[in-house]
Amino acid sequence: MKILYLLFPFFLLLIQGAAGGNSILCRRRGGFCASRRCRYPATPIGRCSIFRPCCRR
Repeated sequence: MKILYLLFPFFLLLIQGAAGGNSILCRRRGGFCASRRCRYPATPIGRCSIFRPCCRR
């Protein structure tokens, strides 16, 4: 049961990333969420989730 207290924050972060909470902030900054990496003309300006960067052209 003690491990549940350690896993709870992990699940919250996972749900937040799946919900796209940071994608709205990314769009406000003039960017878009890429699937893995920012392609050449775009540069990373932040993160949409753990594995998805926020890119801007």
